[in-house]
Amino acid sequence: MKDDDNPILKKSFAYALRIIKLYRYLVETHKEYTLSKEILVSGTHIGKHATEATDAESRERFRLEMGAALRKASENEYWLRLVHFAGYITEVEFDSMNADRLELFKILTKITKTSRGNG
Repeated sequence: MKDDDNPILKKSFAYALRIIKLYRYLVETHKEYTLSKEILVSGTHIGKHATEATDAESRERFRLEMGAALRKASENEYWLRLVHFAGYITEVEFDSMNADRLELFKILTKITKTSRGNG
């Protein structure tokens, strides 16, 4: 698997698996279909865009895809906060998910700044 030696791909894949489990929990336990879908898309698309960036045909495409991954990581925080404050997940569950999301966000921020030359 190509993400074995790439930390952002490895971490975003692991996060996507957690997001899938959260999605299933929200749908199966709470019958919540709208917010859970937003969490699923934004959370799994972090890795999708990071993967597309690593396969990019140009430096500009790399920057665009990493920027998209960063935006999805930011968007995902909104949906996580919303399901937390709506009472679907506990503070502990939110903190755990958000800690992983924040780690990705920080890595992606560094990558995007470095790729723009703003190191």
